Amino acid sequence: MKRILLLLLIPTMFFACEALTGKEIGRLEINQVSTEDNMVIKEITLDLMQGDEVGVWSEMDFKYEGDVGIMFRIQVLKDGEELTVVDVDPREKNISINEVRTEVNEKVNWRFVGKNTTISIDESGLYTFKAGLIASDNGSLEVKKAELVFKK
Repeated sequence: MKRILLLLLIPTMFFACEALTGKEIGRLEINQVSTEDNMVIKEITLDLMQGDEVGVWSEMDFKYEGDVGIMFRIQVLKDGEELTVVDVDPREKNISINEVRTEVNEKVNWRFVGKNTTISIDESGLYTFKAGLIASDNGSLEVKKAELVFKK
């Protein structure tokens, strides 16, 4: 009986979470830091409507020692023309889910899913999001996962 109840609750929890966080409409699996010698840029094109609010979320799993600066640089284009460039520090989030952070002797392990910002769509059209992950020079930085998730 408990198993049946659990099976019935799982879809409900999924839909409840989606109602709070939004529905995923795209994902950029960047998963590594760009360097001058190796620029890692991923892109996705989405058909968006005037009035849409696109939540920009980061899904991260990384570790480092000391201090590190880390940022997604997102270029937003509409119908092939650049509208703006948005810099997002994934650690600066207004919603965080499943966050686990440990720090021992300046060694930090950190993973989370977090909402970083929202992009308002003023005009309907095809929007291309190109992004890469940039970090300060810290040889101890290891990125297991660094993904941008777009939600409506």
